[in-house]
Amino acid sequence: MSQEEIVQIVDQQNNPIDAVPRSVMRAEGLIHRACYILVFNRADELFLQRRTMTKDIYPGYWDIAAGGVVLAGESYEESATRELFEELGITAPLTFLFDHFYDQADNRVWGRVYRCHHEGPFVLQPEEVEYGEFRSIESILTTSGEDPVTPDGIEILHRL
Repeated sequence: MSQEEIVQIVDQQNNPIDAVPRSVMRAEGLIHRACYILVFNRADELFLQRRTMTKDIYPGYWDIAAGGVVLAGESYEESATRELFEELGITAPLTFLFDHFYDQADNRVWGRVYRCHHEGPFVLQPEEVEYGEFRSIESILTTSGEDPVTPDGIEILHRL
């Protein structure tokens, strides 16, 4: 991408207050919006993705969801549809689950969580996803201490 993404910034009640470049959002720890799309197969296993080492947050961690930051002027739904196609090369009907506020020093985000069903195959975005596999939620939670999973993702799994 030749131009840096402009990200929607929100307050603690999730009201839009600004739009800034992604690098500014990260550097200043600003609250932003993101979408999380949990992709399940027929066996109710979750598609887990290994993040590339070039990601600006949680490089090399497992991620429970396709998704990413909501761009300025974009709805959660538009972001989710775009991210699902960019990261996994698929389209699928999305079911809204819940909104989730994650507030840690390195990541302050209002996330909207969706679920969808897809069996693959997937076309993984090489800049974002190194590898992926379907696993049970129980397996993900059991092994997350030894093989790190994004902390916002772990909170979301516990809410499920």
